[in-house]
Amino acid sequence: REICYWLLTGPNGREICKLALPGSHARRMSDAIYRLRDNFAEPVRIEELAAVARMSPSSFHQHFKTLTSMTPLQYQKHMRLLEARRLMVTDGANVASAAYQVGYESASQFSREYTRMFGTPPKRDVSEMRASPMETAAA
Repeated sequence: REICYWLLTGPNGREICKLALPGSHARRMSDAIYRLRDNFAEPVRIEELAAVARMSPSSFHQHFKTLTSMTPLQYQKHMRLLEARRLMVTDGANVASAAYQVGYESASQFSREYTRMFGTPPKRDVSEMRASPMETAAA
């Protein structure tokens, strides 16, 4: 209760309240974000996400970027790469397997995007994370 109180009475309380209002833009956008998050391995269809948010595709794109600071495709890529990293570190998946499980059709494209996001190639990143679990937990 105390956390809710502080969130609602804090500087962003108005925005947090909007997330709970059924018809608000923020609530409709969160429904679309949940849909994207739950189906991140599938191809993105902006028209479908816009329909979930009950907006035109252009309005949806604008509101999405305002809310997340990313386009829907960038958000999907981010979700895919985070999940692939988790699969490799915790489930022992290899690079190609993780790439295909999260929706990539090309392991080389996956590796390029992974390196861009995390700053190191997937195989090296995973071995470094496994070698130093305490540093990873602190980061």
